[in-house]
Amino acid sequence: MATKFSAALLVLFTTLLTSSAQLFWKKGSAALSFDIFAILTNHYLMAGILLYIVGGVLLILSFRGGEVSVLYPIIATSYIWVSFLSIFFLNELMNSFKWLGVASIITGIVLIGYGSKDSVPGAI
Repeated sequence: MATKFSAALLVLFTTLLTSSAQLFWKKGSAALSFDIFAILTNHYLMAGILLYIVGGVLLILSFRGGEVSVLYPIIATSYIWVSFLSIFFLNELMNSFKWLGVASIITGIVLIGYGSKDSVPGAI
């Protein structure tokens, strides 16, 4: 089964949603208390949960459009999104090792995508 470009884009969008959810969880953790009412009224935590649910549903739908071995590695872009989003929204700092990690992730995703073009159905 050839992977549709739209399925890959949907997975990429899903990673943006779940990465945003992680930022909401980080914000919500500042006011976290282990009281059920406090948890249910913590808007950041609830927004993060909602984004994860939507992301999960979209990920399941995207798997209908292609090979898991091609689509699932795209989820690694979450690390990239979180790195950039945490810089802009949480004022976190990136050092050279983190940037090297981001570059490695991008390289790996490109290589997996390139390698999937040459895959032979049924080959191990």
